[in-house]
Amino acid sequence: MANIPKFVHLHMHSQYSLLDSTIRIEDLVAKAKQCQMPAIAITDHGNMFGAVEFYLKCKKSDIKPIIGCEVYLAPDSRFSKDFKELSEAAYHLILLCENMEGYKNLSYLTSAGYKEGFYYRPRIDRELLAQHSEGLIALSACLEGEVAMQCASGRMEEALETARWYSKLFPDRYYIELQENTQPEQNTVNQRLMEIARELNLPLVATNDCHYLNREDANTHEVLLCIQIGKTMADPPHMRFSADEFYVKTPEEMAVAFAYVPEAISNTIAIAERCNLELPLEKECYFPKFEPPADKTHDDMLEEQAMVGLAERLTTIRQKNPGMIIEQEQAYHDRLLFELDCIHHMKFAVYFLIVADFTNWAKQQDITVGPGRGSTAGSLVAYAIRITDLDPLRFALTICFLSGLSTRNESIDLISG
Repeated sequence: MANIPKFVHLHMHSQYSLLDSTIRIEDLVAKAKQCQMPAIAITDHGNMFGAVEFYLKCKKSDIKPIIGCEVYLAPDSRFSKDFKELSEAAYHLILLCENMEGYKNLSYLTSAGYKEGFYYRPRIDRELLAQHSEGLIALSACLEGEVAMQCASGRMEEALETARWYSKLFPDRYYIELQENTQPEQNTVNQRLMEIARELNLPLVATNDCHYLNREDANTHEVLLCIQIGKTMADPPHMRFSADEFYVKTPEEMAVAFAYVPEAISNTIAIAERCNLELPLEKECYFPKFEPPADKTHDDMLEEQAMVGLAERLTTIRQKNPGMIIEQEQAYHDRLLFELDCIHHMKFAVYFLIVADFTNWAKQQDITVGPGRGSTAGSLVAYAIRITDLDPLRFALTICFLSGLSTRNESIDLISG
């Protein structure tokens, strides 16, 4: 069996590049495994929505996951919106996480893109990038990257200065990205990008800007793009890629396409070896900062709120059910203590407190709040602290006593079981 060239895809769009990629993560991982790729990256447009799913599925298949993003970079300030077209409002840039510091920085950048720079797309700017560049490897991106666009328009001095700025911001972590996709303008840009790389002694890297899994999926991808812009395939001017080359090519295909610059292929392995992010997903839960009073723990706060809340709820329940007997009321107290003990052992008290905080604030502002969903929607604690408004014991207790269950323990066993 012939030796398979070593190559890693570092510019990859999944289903989380919404309405722009048809690649499902499980299919991507399966193909990477089939092609014996040691690692693979995810670089969705402007977001990290698929990062954890991708990370876990890669790990399960013994493939190194490389978490990244193709960010949108505003030409000047992320707050500026003086542009008529998206192509004018943002450049593309690939960022890959080397480690946890890079992951935190990339998470911050993508969040800020939505919170501060959104205009057509979630955008960041040079100022923000300069503050959060550590732990990240940068690739110059596709034809819509800043350096590539300057090369395409013949502004070589400007392109040189731009590449120099990025190389200083990402010392030994900035790569000039080449693609081979049969587009005439790509050939011209590639030659100019290699001139930039030689002038500044920057490394080259080969990518394929993948938007669909296999070549035969190009038509399906075109349909997806039509949905994105509200057109049909019958509309003459609709969005489409000019070639059917933007699929997950095999290492052999990539090696042939870049035979004239083999270091661009080997550099994909070098980058993959530098990216060693480990997410502590099974070690602990992460919640927003929610400080309890100095003399209390989160469990103390939750127990106090739940006890007060249940007392208020029972006052209303008694008014509606004057025939309520003491065993029924005791069942509420027993169930509450049972749940609080479970929540304590799962270390979820802060979760309930945070959800109750924003849920009750929303209700006070006359903002509609849903009835809740999932297992917690049937929680008496959630009902007591007014996350939900559905009494989870109302019908359970009726069934218990109509069935002739006379003891409190039997009632609780049936309710909690």
